[in-house]
Amino acid sequence: MKDFEKIYGKIKKMAPEHHFEFKNDPFWILITTILSQRTKDKTTDEAARALYNKYKDSYNLENADPDNIKKIIKNVGFSNVKSKRLIEVSKIINHDYSGEVPNNHDDLIKIPGVGSKTANIVLTQGYNIPAIAVDTHVFRISNRIGLVKTKDPDETEEALKKIIPLKYQIEFNPVFVEFGKSICKPVSPRCDICQLTECCDYYINNKKIKK
Repeated sequence: MKDFEKIYGKIKKMAPEHHFEFKNDPFWILITTILSQRTKDKTTDEAARALYNKYKDSYNLENADPDNIKKIIKNVGFSNVKSKRLIEVSKIINHDYSGEVPNNHDDLIKIPGVGSKTANIVLTQGYNIPAIAVDTHVFRISNRIGLVKTKDPDETEEALKKIIPLKYQIEFNPVFVEFGKSICKPVSPRCDICQLTECCDYYINNKKIKK
């Protein structure tokens, strides 16, 4: 088994700081994460901030005109679907949970459009509750390095829970996301500047052998 703490320490040093537009605000973390699906971070943050500036909270967003929301988030992927989804989510938060976003995984994934990744982002970044949010970066990097050998995000989440101490789980996703965007990219990872080559399965099996 690989030394997670050693590997994670190196990744954290290499990864730029991650920016969360609404750190510690569960509702807007939820909205931002829903918007982020199939959308670049900069576009997501701009749309979420514009929504916040106009509507401020779940009660105003519940009563918003979907066409107005669509105009605000027009650059976000699937904006037509998401404009209606945001109103639906706001109604559920307001009427089923008294305006407070649930702080547990089981209730969060009952909300339309909220899968395990989104739920865990809300828990870690909205409530500072340890959880493992597996997005494309976490799935790719964890398997590429050889921390886990899994076939899908759900399996990856369960496998990572077994090896990542609770004290790292809140910051784990943001660190891996930035490492994945800057160094361990989906195509042409920058192994030439990465500090993990001695323990990375991808490098050992593909790059090192070609030298």
